[in-house]
Amino acid sequence: MLTETQILCTRFPSLTSALDATMPALEPYRISPIDLHNQARVLEAFSRQQVDSYDLLGSTGYGYNDRGRDKLEAIYCQVFGGEAALVRPHIASGTHALWLALSGNTQPGEEIIAITGEPYATLATVLAQTAPGSFKSLNIEFKTIDLLPGGQFDLDALAKTMSPRTKIIYIQKSRGYSLREPVSNRQIAALAAWLATQAHRPAIVVDNCYGEFVEAEEPGHVGADLTVGSLIKNPGGGLAETGGYIVGKRELVANSAARLLAPGLEGEVGSTGNYLRGMYQGLFLAPHFVGQGVFNARFAAALAEYLGYKATPRWDEERYDLVQAIELGSEEKMAKFCRAIQGASPVDSYVAPVPGEMPGYRVPVVMAAGTFIQGASLELSADGPVEPPYIVYYQGGLSTQHGMLAIAAALESVGAN
Repeated sequence: MLTETQILCTRFPSLTSALDATMPALEPYRISPIDLHNQARVLEAFSRQQVDSYDLLGSTGYGYNDRGRDKLEAIYCQVFGGEAALVRPHIASGTHALWLALSGNTQPGEEIIAITGEPYATLATVLAQTAPGSFKSLNIEFKTIDLLPGGQFDLDALAKTMSPRTKIIYIQKSRGYSLREPVSNRQIAALAAWLATQAHRPAIVVDNCYGEFVEAEEPGHVGADLTVGSLIKNPGGGLAETGGYIVGKRELVANSAARLLAPGLEGEVGSTGNYLRGMYQGLFLAPHFVGQGVFNARFAAALAEYLGYKATPRWDEERYDLVQAIELGSEEKMAKFCRAIQGASPVDSYVAPVPGEMPGYRVPVVMAAGTFIQGASLELSADGPVEPPYIVYYQGGLSTQHGMLAIAAALESVGAN
């Protein structure tokens, strides 16, 4: 029987030297204690809620007395560290979940301060709107403070900017389309401790997209008041077909639910249809699949570095999110990389991704994602704005086998730098 390295070298002979050098170094990362820790926490939550087959059936109409929905939200409370949770298929995306959390918990005349710089383009597009109900129409101000050069929060600037009008401190955990470091839960814990010493203590709201189950704790365990994310990313485990979650302080979750449903209804209504089974099973499998995605990111970084490309983070660095950035240096190589990722996908492998205009981006963006669930980046995807230094952002792969085949194909297509 051929070894894993031999199989890859047979399929990608030009990468033989790189694979021979990198595969042994990656072996200690194959099984992570973080994955086991997170799986144990999820399993314990399922057991505590006594999930049974009836809970997977969902509801129709108003969704009254949806026991499966209520248990799933209780599980999210335990797994993500909160008093209450809103986990619904009606939440269309991570951006939608964030809008509910932010707009549901601010009033006219109040402000939100983002301490990780400008938010990613999709949320920035939402914040720029002037239609009735928008922040601008309600006189709600959204301010930004950049991270310090080393990736730390600029607490001096925050202290000068914060006032009694400040209702929310907003954190985007993942890097987005940038090379800045993702935010660690250690940083969030330190921020919460610092805010506790201040005269005014706004709520900490964390965009946790791409960060779930990468660390041994979640933001809600270390002081965040609301943790927000999308089920078609990490916590859906590649199985949830749609949905989002908001977990945290009871009052803040209730306010978010009122924004989604209607004031006074809170979480009592909202049918779950046929979605609950995928939401339950996806969450149960998510720690394992995220672990596979993290290993794939390390594999991509190690191989890319051997071939002469800059990878951020480096292959052996600590991880706080799922995203692996690789600087390819040219538009041509970026196109080749994304075409190879698409070609190694189980769905739409015959499609050639080309750069296209996207709302909120000033340059075309190229995206490769042949996924069973549209937009499910945990399955496997690569994308990025087409501009110097031509960075591709890779994430996911539900198995290391698929991830390694796709990454090796992509890097063989661009060759050594």
